[in-house]
Amino acid sequence: MEALIATFIVAIILGVASTSFLNLAPKYRLKSAVREINSRLNYARYKSIFEGVKVRIKFDQHSYAIETYDEEQNEWRLEREYFLNGVTLQANNSPIFHPMGLVSNLASIYISNSWGKHKITLAISGRIKVSDNNYSSYSISNLIFSRG
Repeated sequence: MEALIATFIVAIILGVASTSFLNLAPKYRLKSAVREINSRLNYARYKSIFEGVKVRIKFDQHSYAIETYDEEQNEWRLEREYFLNGVTLQANNSPIFHPMGLVSNLASIYISNSWGKHKITLAISGRIKVSDNNYSSYSISNLIFSRG
């Protein structure tokens, strides 16, 4: 009987704990998506510089694709498409990274879900700036290592 009561108490505690963890899931999905997109934008920039090709990132509502420009065929070739769960993407443009490190088709990318909204902006120099819900800028390392 005592074992049954102890099991029942543990089940109640686990039920309460799992509910609080589920409430935090959107927060971590949003942070993860911001880190991932920031990382892929840097990847596209460095790939363009080191391989001497144009690289474009196209955004859709729940995914984004990295494409490289084939000079011989005069067309964009899909390198890979990435899907993001639990967030919505909105971009005003598809940035193109050039071998000199510059960006054309400057873009503002909004990543949002029920927890909040973040904005990533690209400058013509290739600089990537991340902003939080209030659009105040912060370092991506703060996002990675923050506990809040």
